[in-house]
Amino acid sequence: MNRKLTTRIAGIAAAAGTIALTVLATSSPALASQSFDGTLRPGEQHCVAQYASYQVHGEGTATRQGAKFKMQYNGVTVPGTGSTGLVPGWSVSARSAWGTFPGPGYYFACVTNNGTTNTVVTLRLSTDGEFS
Repeated sequence: MNRKLTTRIAGIAAAAGTIALTVLATSSPALASQSFDGTLRPGEQHCVAQYASYQVHGEGTATRQGAKFKMQYNGVTVPGTGSTGLVPGWSVSARSAWGTFPGPGYYFACVTNNGTTNTVVTLRLSTDGEFS
């Protein structure tokens, strides 16, 4: 191998190593509860998403007339996780240990203001080891 080519390969390897270290240093944790706190106007919806391997938990609150909440997996509302109408509070869990967990993948917790006034909402989605 000639000297020029060896120097060029060494430079590329050093640059790749620097990039890899930068990516590792700026990576975020694999697990971190997703949340939303804010005001929804009538007709507005907000969702948070997170990957779950074996369990998922969603919870939320809403002021005034309340809000409608749901948890979705593969674009479908998970049975038993949608509120029936406007409610002031919501909490659901799906767990492998209970036989209620549909499977690994991305889950969405959503809140919708179907009321006629603004509502202040909180929405949390936790997965796997983030709750017990």
